[in-house]
Amino acid sequence: MHDHFHHSGHDHHKDHSDNSDLKNISVAFFLNFAFTLVEIVGGFFTNSVAILADAIHDLGDSLSLGLAWYFQRLSKKGSDHKYSYGYKRFSVLGALINSMVLLLGSAFILIETIPRLWAPEESNAKGMILLAVLGILVNGAAFFRLKKGESLNEKVVSLHLLEDVLGWVAVLIGGIAMLIWDIPILDPILSLLISGYILFNVFRNLKKAVKIIMQGSPSQEALLAVKTYFDTHPKIIGHHDLHLWTMDGIYHILTVHLIISKETYHEDISELKKEIRAELKTQNNIEHPTLEFELEGENCELGAC
Repeated sequence: MHDHFHHSGHDHHKDHSDNSDLKNISVAFFLNFAFTLVEIVGGFFTNSVAILADAIHDLGDSLSLGLAWYFQRLSKKGSDHKYSYGYKRFSVLGALINSMVLLLGSAFILIETIPRLWAPEESNAKGMILLAVLGILVNGAAFFRLKKGESLNEKVVSLHLLEDVLGWVAVLIGGIAMLIWDIPILDPILSLLISGYILFNVFRNLKKAVKIIMQGSPSQEALLAVKTYFDTHPKIIGHHDLHLWTMDGIYHILTVHLIISKETYHEDISELKKEIRAELKTQNNIEHPTLEFELEGENCELGAC
């Protein structure tokens, strides 16, 4: 005897009736994108590859903000006839596009930077300082705007903006140092550090994106925790055909066959389902469990069981 349990797609997301999350992300996007254009022009004007490297970083963040804004709008739709799990997986596609742009941009910066290590060029230190102060103000304003938000999207993007602020602090320190001392090689060194940081995060995000697309488990620890939960549950005799994957790295999905006794089934199967659902969500961060119950001694219909 089988019994299926699953959530309705319309319950997947909180409803922000005032759309404050969209407003916060959109303001941060326009601030960041406008300043990225200023950075690119300023980087060429000051002859600073460090500023150009940070411009590439900010361009990536602008893309992230734009995609976050777009997907935040999509997430309000929940599931429909096209995408029964909703639109969360599109954020992974956004991460892949964003990563490709950052890879190309970083390659361009490295091509420009590496020769300057052997033949440093003079940079406009005053211009670097001016842009750095402006960068700290603009990115800081966007950061504080999103920091006040309640949605996970806002909180994650605010961390990217905080990284931007710290990057501009480094450029500011470098500009001041070059204004005081004649060390033009400091500019390409800063550029390499920023580019290295970008590439490290790009490859880390690419690894996560590929794992999500291949429907890998969120982590070995998460999978082990779920198995341990079912192994130690007093009313569950056994389990099989357990699959745990994630839609976007945050929203986790589980399917499993659970074996129970006839006595348990006749007691109150609906209460057991509610209990398991609640504990999986609070203890294991699983938003969408699908549970199939089998009585002890019953043959599973799936050959894989």
